[in-house]
Amino acid sequence: MVNFEQLGLIGCGLMGGSFALALKRAGLVQRVVGYSKSPSTLERARALGVIDVEAPSALLAVSGADLVLIAVPVSATEDTFKAIRHLIGPDTLVMDVGSTKADVVAAAHRSFKEHLAHFVPAHPIAGKESAGVEHADADLYQGCQVILTPTPESAPRHTSTARAIWTALGAQVRDMSPEAHDSAYATVSHLPHLLAFAAMNAIGQQDRAQEFLELAGPGFRDFTRIAASDPSVWRDILLANQAEVLAQASHFRAALDALEDAMRRQDALTLQALIQQASDARSQWRLGGHIDKPAPTESP
Repeated sequence: MVNFEQLGLIGCGLMGGSFALALKRAGLVQRVVGYSKSPSTLERARALGVIDVEAPSALLAVSGADLVLIAVPVSATEDTFKAIRHLIGPDTLVMDVGSTKADVVAAAHRSFKEHLAHFVPAHPIAGKESAGVEHADADLYQGCQVILTPTPESAPRHTSTARAIWTALGAQVRDMSPEAHDSAYATVSHLPHLLAFAAMNAIGQQDRAQEFLELAGPGFRDFTRIAASDPSVWRDILLANQAEVLAQASHFRAALDALEDAMRRQDALTLQALIQQASDARSQWRLGGHIDKPAPTESP
């Protein structure tokens, strides 16, 4: 079992706050020192018991910490590395929770140079539509996947400790390269978010948008749920992983073109075959090793 004297938490929102609460509940940390750019967020985090001590800066949050979690938007990761690097202890493990990894690793090479052995990049596949520390949940990581993308410089003992932490919080841990991670999650996370944003914007631009939305059912709710995600977080993710997301958008556009072409040609057999192909793939998709059983289809 891993135990820590102090967690230095940089970013006290949903992801960081949930990590702190989960560590506390599991008895894996004695004290949490947190820093947020927003004083009100910091005060709220302490009032909710997410952190024990408010730090006036990111640097002071990591002072004396044997575990550091960087839970900031990916665009702020490099500045965070620069801010904390001077007080990283000889045995400190540093992780992040960013949704893109190649850019984070590149930032670490530029700005965290002598401390690269301490850094184990991580991406927990978890979250909520509602951001903010008030939504932090000790159960957020229970049963989720966590992807570690250790670099050649990451010390094996730190990688092992990172794996043990997430496992102790109930997560299923796997290793990938940063590039493989970004390619995979462009496909199954970043593109779906892009499509949900586009779908809501397409409806919102129409004169009868409100009327249409009032008629929507559970299928529309499920499809567009992720469109309510934090705009600044997803702006950063889509820009950081733009090459992979745009490549996946091209695949999507080709698949949509094929469906539209069958409709225009009134080719019922081809249209049904394309729908069947998608239905079969979705039916066989395994979530966490188990075949996902979607909710019953709505009536047309």
